[in-house]
Amino acid sequence: MTEPHRAPDLDLRLVRYFTVVAEHRHFGRAAAALHLTQPSLSRQVARLERELGVRLLDRTPQGSRLTEAGEVFLPRARALLRSAAQSAAAAQAAARPSRITVGYTLGLIITPAVRDLRHRHPDAEVQSLHLDWGEARDALLDHRVDVAVTRLPFRTDQLQVTVLYDEPRMLLVAVDHRLAGKESVTLDDIADEPVPKVPDPAWNAFWRIDPRPDGRPAPDGPLVAAVEDKLEFIAAGQAVAIVAAGLRSTSLRADLTTVPLEGVEPSHVVLASRAGDRSRLVAAFRRSAEALLVGPPPGALPTS
Repeated sequence: MTEPHRAPDLDLRLVRYFTVVAEHRHFGRAAAALHLTQPSLSRQVARLERELGVRLLDRTPQGSRLTEAGEVFLPRARALLRSAAQSAAAAQAAARPSRITVGYTLGLIITPAVRDLRHRHPDAEVQSLHLDWGEARDALLDHRVDVAVTRLPFRTDQLQVTVLYDEPRMLLVAVDHRLAGKESVTLDDIADEPVPKVPDPAWNAFWRIDPRPDGRPAPDGPLVAAVEDKLEFIAAGQAVAIVAAGLRSTSLRADLTTVPLEGVEPSHVVLASRAGDRSRLVAAFRRSAEALLVGPPPGALPTS
């Protein structure tokens, strides 16, 4: 009698490693993001492939690519990780109902609202967590954070979003760029200047202003995934960037400077939470944020 097929017991850590490699399409970059060595990451992914009995990734001279099995497995792997995170968060929330994690992205100061929440709710455990520029939505839906202070644009379905304040947008250039030191510039001044791209189309449309008001596409710049890479391209004179006021002056590289950009709508800083979340701490933090997070901190300089 033939035994029924036994489903593999998947190690979620290995599943996560696979999704990071799939995202970066490169074992070296994925290993750096995971703080692992490349050989160790390769062994871990190979172990997952053995557990599944299929090959998920093929190496190429340019990096790696998903096999047909990998393409099928990737969305299910992401859903599996999300479900596991949500299950853990729900259990933790039931055990610790007086706990909140506040997420925030680059250049945004949440300290006044966090301190106010701790003062008003001394019984609560209030934590903060820095998020990458495009991570806020996933962090909320995965229950890694309960609220997030971040910038539009991003998908807002399944979320409750409140605009806290607007920031002017500026032009970030190298200190020796032809536009450095000007009182202000317009889009016409940078009509032919390459502007870095990121993997998110909505973010590109807003931060590259693509297309431009006259219908022309914004000049293509390098594709970047990290803010640090974008700053390096700009400092080297290979691109300029449209950015938001929000970085303390001590954090801006000495080889970069900003110029006011006229004639464009501002950036919108928002507070986001999960739609339908009835947590008393989420509601309390929203009240604190609306009262105290009303603009960029004094002395702030722009970045996005």
